Amino acid sequence: MAVSSARATGAVGTPRHGIERTGDLPWIEDTGKIAPQDARALSKLFLDRLQELEEGTPAHAYARNTLIEMNLSLVRYAASRFRNRAGDDTEDIIQVGTIGLIKAIDRFDLSREVEFATFAVPYIVGEIKRFFRDTTWAVHVPRRLQELRVDLAKAKEQLSIEQDREPTVKELAEYLDLPEEEVIEGLVAANGYSAGSLDTPAVDSDSGKDRRTFADLLGEPDPAMESVENIQTLAPLLEQLGVRERRIVQMRFGQELTQSQIGAELGVSQMHVSRLLSRIVSRLRTGMCVES
Repeated sequence: MAVSSARATGAVGTPRHGIERTGDLPWIEDTGKIAPQDARALSKLFLDRLQELEEGTPAHAYARNTLIEMNLSLVRYAASRFRNRAGDDTEDIIQVGTIGLIKAIDRFDLSREVEFATFAVPYIVGEIKRFFRDTTWAVHVPRRLQELRVDLAKAKEQLSIEQDREPTVKELAEYLDLPEEEVIEGLVAANGYSAGSLDTPAVDSDSGKDRRTFADLLGEPDPAMESVENIQTLAPLLEQLGVRERRIVQMRFGQELTQSQIGAELGVSQMHVSRLLSRIVSRLRTGMCVES
């Protein structure tokens, strides 16, 4: 019998805290020592009793916790399917998969006459897939586009095999029965799945020298661009000024004459030049604000 076999390994023993603690279930000393075959038989026994035990009691907690510990191998098995994607998150994947295992234990019904492992693995895998879907995108995009990325990847792979080349947007749209605009949106959103470091070398060389990073190739804001834009906006406004006003602007800002020098040139007082300049500058400033 499975329980007897497990007891022979020293994994099953006498309840330490009385019959109330285990609810007539065998006391599992070390779930790690139970063979997979014995774990399946014990799981069936524990699941059967779990449905009869009152939630919140020590016996119910013992049965549920032991079921989780005995079936962690299912979580490790499911997580191994994602080892290429897990990277340094293997421990997180195990924890997420354990959540799926707990959900399977709470929702399992023996009357379905299905093996618990068969029932639990889809829950575990589903929880892990949800983890990747919700946490691995470098840029947050709507779930609709996350799912579209998967469909596009499958469609591109299938069409590439059939046509021996990369499919066009039109071909992808026809294959998926979607508008081309939605396919383009999905392709653009797919760029947000992963992000590269700006310190990643953009150019590799055999010698290892001249390894420029992406940051080295990025442009910087050109302060002169704002001046160009201002000049382009200011030019038609200057043409709207009178001859005398344009001459005052030229002398003040082009020749950099003082107000006194401009007054002497025009035969007016320095105060009058100041008033004229204030009126002209205010008119130009208002015009540029309207243009922008």
